[in-house]
Amino acid sequence: MAYEENGALQSLLAARGVTRRDFLKWCGSTAALLGMAESFAPQIAAAVEGAVLQPQAPALWINGGACTGCTESMAQVDTPDVATIVLDLLSVNYFETIMMAQGEDAEAAKADLVAKGGYVCIYEGTVMTGFEGNALRVAGKPQVEELPEVFENAAAIVAVGSCAVDGGWVAANPNPAGGIGVLEFCKEHNIETPVVNLPTCPVNPEWVVAMVIDVLYLGALEDLSVLDLDEFNRPKGIFGQTIHDNCSRRGHFENGEFVTEFGSVEEAKGYCLYAVGCKGPQTFTNCPIVRWNGRASWCVESGAPCIGCGSANPLEAGGNWVDVNAPFLNRHRDIHVGDWVTQPTVVGAAVGAAAVAALAVHGVGMKAAGRMDGGAPYEEMKERDAKKGGGK
Repeated sequence: MAYEENGALQSLLAARGVTRRDFLKWCGSTAALLGMAESFAPQIAAAVEGAVLQPQAPALWINGGACTGCTESMAQVDTPDVATIVLDLLSVNYFETIMMAQGEDAEAAKADLVAKGGYVCIYEGTVMTGFEGNALRVAGKPQVEELPEVFENAAAIVAVGSCAVDGGWVAANPNPAGGIGVLEFCKEHNIETPVVNLPTCPVNPEWVVAMVIDVLYLGALEDLSVLDLDEFNRPKGIFGQTIHDNCSRRGHFENGEFVTEFGSVEEAKGYCLYAVGCKGPQTFTNCPIVRWNGRASWCVESGAPCIGCGSANPLEAGGNWVDVNAPFLNRHRDIHVGDWVTQPTVVGAAVGAAAVAALAVHGVGMKAAGRMDGGAPYEEMKERDAKKGGGK
């Protein structure tokens, strides 16, 4: 399918200082994010071109219990940037963090859009269920009271950031606010609206743009299977490989060259950070490929071990990325038994000490019973062995 420029798109690109070459290159990158071959770049370009010629698609950006880090991530897209152009194709009728409307006007805009339905709901932050829903109140009432209608009337839900996916920081032990992810909330309320999970803390803006294109312009709303989601509702094109698979420090891992202490010579040489807690081998995201801040860098390249913010199990209690990966600079995760929290090394040492103590007690008992005096008796030779000459 050949891509042909149209005047409207060309004018929009030119106004932002983006060349057609840059645009098509970005379309190829977006195809890769969606798990497609780069040959799909013209199809993506045509889809975006069509979007320019039609009314903006409605979107509703809802904030739950959040630090607004995902909003900040989206806002820090470099300018000029094609991602900004695509986001301009959305008509975000409600975005409480950055919109000018407030009070009754803002709530009226949200209510009108929810009543019409057919929008894409982008949800940032944790769904707060604690204190009978009063852990988070919006417009004078618990947010959880309005979420069922908001989610049911949406054409699709995109949960951006790990808090929206599995509860994140808020849901970490002991979770007094009752934080859960969007998918778990929908399961509990029998809401069948398709949910796409985009974890990491915060979310990568390029992933959000890719999902907007896929959901709105490439037919995912009609057939969600084209998204090719994994068991945790994450797009496989983005979350199908581990950080370790594409890490620039992997060569040092293969050579057994590790950083064991920050500030060391090994750290200065850029050795592997696995020994100081890097969770790259167990975290499935393409951060080393897409990177952050206009593809300038990413966590491990900047010198910090991966803390596993892209890992998630949204339907398992205690499966959020904080509980799974904390403490971040230790090689092992904490073990939670009720309110008791400890490290596997402590448990191992305790079990080892208990085993040594048991053997010592056993030895004392054997000595007291006289079973160690004179050595252990040997079994007499079996008759069959004697016949073979063993008794000579």
